[in-house]
Amino acid sequence: MTSGYKRTNLALALADRAGHPTIGGVARDGRTHSRRAALYQQLSEALAASIRRGELLPGTRLTPERQLAAQLGVSRTTVINAYRELEARGYIRGQVGRGTYVCAVPGPGAAPLAWQAKLAWAVQHPADPLLGGLLQVASQPAMVSFALGAPALEEVPHRLPELLADALARDPAARWHGPAEGQPVLRQALAARLRVRAEEVMVVSGASQGLDLLCRCLVERGESVLVERPVNRVALQVFAAAGARLVGWDFPRADSEQLEDLILRYRPKLLYTNPTYQNPTGQSLSLAQRKELLALAVRYQLPVIEDDAYRELGLLGSPPPSLRALDDWGIVVSLGTFSKLLGPGLRVGWVVAAPALVRQLAQLRLRSDLHTSNVLQLALAELLRTGALDWHVRRLRSVHRERLETMVRAIARDVPRGALRFRPPEGGIFLWCRLGPGLDASRLLTRGLAMGVLIAAGPLFYPDGGGREEVRLCFASCPPPAIEEGIRRLGQAIAAELAEPAGPPDERALV
Repeated sequence: MTSGYKRTNLALALADRAGHPTIGGVARDGRTHSRRAALYQQLSEALAASIRRGELLPGTRLTPERQLAAQLGVSRTTVINAYRELEARGYIRGQVGRGTYVCAVPGPGAAPLAWQAKLAWAVQHPADPLLGGLLQVASQPAMVSFALGAPALEEVPHRLPELLADALARDPAARWHGPAEGQPVLRQALAARLRVRAEEVMVVSGASQGLDLLCRCLVERGESVLVERPVNRVALQVFAAAGARLVGWDFPRADSEQLEDLILRYRPKLLYTNPTYQNPTGQSLSLAQRKELLALAVRYQLPVIEDDAYRELGLLGSPPPSLRALDDWGIVVSLGTFSKLLGPGLRVGWVVAAPALVRQLAQLRLRSDLHTSNVLQLALAELLRTGALDWHVRRLRSVHRERLETMVRAIARDVPRGALRFRPPEGGIFLWCRLGPGLDASRLLTRGLAMGVLIAAGPLFYPDGGGREEVRLCFASCPPPAIEEGIRRLGQAIAAELAEPAGPPDERALV
């Protein structure tokens, strides 16, 4: 965050730089050079102009009223009234004990009520404009997108449309309110599949909602949370929005000594991990590493949230047992989802936790969306009961293997040698690549956009900086011809970047 005193003094010095001794008509000695507006209005307009020009950025802390009054030689009442005027217009936001901050630049034709200035502090954290930009750009018809995580969407269980129609037409439960924990028939089917008790299962609207509920239930603002480094972007945003202090653990090294040192140093509230076919690296923790992690969690009574979204998408054999399956102490909470098997648009996932925690999560959920779509829950329960989902997953693995092989061949053929270095994953849907010399992930993202290919730049996945030499490519979501075309475009973008490096990376390219 920019220093408030420096930024405000910059604004106050604008007129001096222009060769005039006044700021919006206010002289340094407090005399006004305009009789058309009150002194506080002139000061308010001077600051508003600085905000509109981008000289005072959102998040900048303004100089305290008493200090600014002394700098200008005006009364404190003048500054108070100027700040009140700016707050009413939606430019700034003040809070007792925290100070006054620039909160937004009102857009043209703004509504009479300055809504931006009315927002609660809890939602002042940006809702990830980069991720929102990826979603918008990826939907463009001419764009080949390797950026967003999705399975082969062309592969749909043939009975799913029929089951959805049947649930809506025949089952009264489909059109009525359901329990916040989920439809009993789906909870029982998931429990049988996961080898847990039904009362330990809660159905949620995607694993991201499950993580959000857990975060709201367990994490207080300012508490430390251990996350992988790099880490799933959605998890990064969920914890950051809750005000957690994020501490990164080097996942590729998976060093238990480093993990213990972080636990001792920061005393985190919980640990979040995606140990099987991790997003974004595709790497998995070994059985020994899982046991070491659990031993540390038990020793320091550290709750573990295991994101197990990709477990069923192995490409070369089966992964080690989940942390939940190895947990004899009740310290692991597990997240799963149908999104990576059937498509992210379905928004159905689950949480596996102690029954007492499930009940608490359900109570918390009643304040928001009440329950997941009953139609989807009933159809998915039938898909599990008949074994159709297992058949679909086997088919999906085969399709994903073919698409990964297509991407690897295309990179070898169409990308300059050494520009993308990687180890093919044993499962999941992502290829994590390290860039060769002379390449920057954010610049390559911008260059690729201009050539019609979208990638996920490494900095998206780091809580504390890093990733400028890494990119993530989703190989599962595009059919082979689109993969080949997208890699051809990416190869051209890399060649252009190496031949004529672009300027500094524009991190707002997708905002």
